[in-house]
Amino acid sequence: MATALLSPTFIVLALVIAYPLLSAVYQSMFSSQSGLDADGFVVEGETFVGIANYLDIFTGSDSPRFYNALWNTSFFTFVSVSLETVIGVAFAVMMNRAFKGRAFLRAAILVPWAIPTAVSGLLWRWIFQSNGIANELLNQEILWTAEGMSAQIAVITAEVWKTAPFIGLLVLAGMQIIPEEVYEAAKLDGASGWRQFWSITLPLVRPALLVAVLFRLLDSLRMFDLPFVLIGPRKSSVETLSILAWDESNQLNYGAASAFSIILVIYVAIIAFVFIKLLGANVAGDSEEKSVRRMRTARRKAAR
Repeated sequence: MATALLSPTFIVLALVIAYPLLSAVYQSMFSSQSGLDADGFVVEGETFVGIANYLDIFTGSDSPRFYNALWNTSFFTFVSVSLETVIGVAFAVMMNRAFKGRAFLRAAILVPWAIPTAVSGLLWRWIFQSNGIANELLNQEILWTAEGMSAQIAVITAEVWKTAPFIGLLVLAGMQIIPEEVYEAAKLDGASGWRQFWSITLPLVRPALLVAVLFRLLDSLRMFDLPFVLIGPRKSSVETLSILAWDESNQLNYGAASAFSIILVIYVAIIAFVFIKLLGANVAGDSEEKSVRRMRTARRKAAR
């Protein structure tokens, strides 16, 4: 009975995930070639090359560009998600407090996350242009949308501005299920506000925080639209694996583009697996009994 009820879900997953993935694997084993036949006519078509596209990516002519894109992808992901986590938790702490105008603050903080990424990229491109707000505030003329570290800083700034509220929203949801009695008991035991945060708030919101960070890791690893709109394609300092795959497909090199896409999928899967195994991100959530034990442990730590 359960299998019958879940069968529509399995069918949809097979259509939107399995089929495109298998098609990409199949396409990655072919190479688009063109040339002249014996009579001098142009001949175009696809030739089966096996794993040659993958070998070329790792050790051939495409390897320098691939490793640069892999580094950019990893760098943007690590730096932006780290900053988003710190800022997002700070947002959640502010939004969880009772004060006048709290509803307005919550709405204002969530606005960047609600803006489409392409629109956000255009907004920050205007801010980072040569005569834009950023240079006016710094009183310098920095070419933010060109190449180099300045372009990377521009991408990270725009990414953190847009997605830190997402982590803040999920952490806030985790904070609001913590009973107020836990904090009141900690206050009676003499725990300071800072001690309550480290011993009660952070341990109890850890499941929600880890899930939020996991979602952001997976989303950031496939970063495409923000650097594409903000800086542009074919910029080595901000070229990610997704942009590299797009560029290959734009040049009708579908075999190489599919190979880049498959490598990105494998990379994302490895990061997700390692993150869940090492840090214990509980995607399914805790049981009620485990949540109660967590609260009791947090209260004892705060009272020490």
